Amino acid sequence: MRSLTAEEYVEAFKSFLDHSTEHQCMDEFNKEKMPNIMAGLGNGKSTINVLGVGSGTGEQDLKMIRILQAAHPGVFIDNEIVEPNPQHVAAYKELVNQASDLQNVSFIWHQLTSSEYEQQMKEKGTYKKFDFIHMIQMLYRVEDIPNTIKFFHSCLDHHGKLLIIILSDSSGWASLWKKYGDCLPSPDSGHYITSNGITDVLKRLGVEYQVYEFPSGWDITECFIEGDPVGGLMMDFLTGTKNFLGTAPPGLRQRLQEALCQPECSSKKDGRIIFSNNLSMIVVE
Repeated sequence: MRSLTAEEYVEAFKSFLDHSTEHQCMDEFNKEKMPNIMAGLGNGKSTINVLGVGSGTGEQDLKMIRILQAAHPGVFIDNEIVEPNPQHVAAYKELVNQASDLQNVSFIWHQLTSSEYEQQMKEKGTYKKFDFIHMIQMLYRVEDIPNTIKFFHSCLDHHGKLLIIILSDSSGWASLWKKYGDCLPSPDSGHYITSNGITDVLKRLGVEYQVYEFPSGWDITECFIEGDPVGGLMMDFLTGTKNFLGTAPPGLRQRLQEALCQPECSSKKDGRIIFSNNLSMIVVE
């Protein structure tokens, strides 16, 4: 059993997005909470500095940029992106090229991991301050979570805000990782972590934060259909393992499939099995 390569992860992640309400859940948060959060940024400045850490292919970034534009018409937005996956960076750039409403937004991409970016900034000795920093579903791949949060929090300007989106403790992932985390390859030099782990760090840092919970589901029915290629990709994404169904010991495979059907992980709807993918949106002052 081995972890997914960057390319394999992209493919497995796409199958996850195609069958889950992850992005719809984030859209709900954007609609309900983000206009208010964005309205308080910038403090009358002519340029608002934004940093996306682990931005992936950029769809969520651009949605937030557009909310920021609506909240601060005419203000210039300086948007920097930290993203290590070259395929994701290329897809993000293509999205920007196709957009016609981003004239007052500048983009700088850093094809780096968050720790490489942090190291670069520390070597420079001075680092830029940002009005808004977001880390969406990326802290699982970070080696030192407390220090990563501490560093990026220190990059906030006065009245700046840090948004961390992470899996909720009410999600099926939390139950799965608690029981089976030791049987699965951990994310690249990273950790299985949910929102309580993040709020513990924030309490220790003594910073103010608010948590918003949003429900999300993932239809994993195909995981239980023998030989189904989509189900195979889903299991790879669930376990972070290449060809999990073909390489895992039969006992582990059976135990994991049984666990996925338990009420703390999934619910049944119209004969489909819906895995709980609930998210916590944590806004740090």
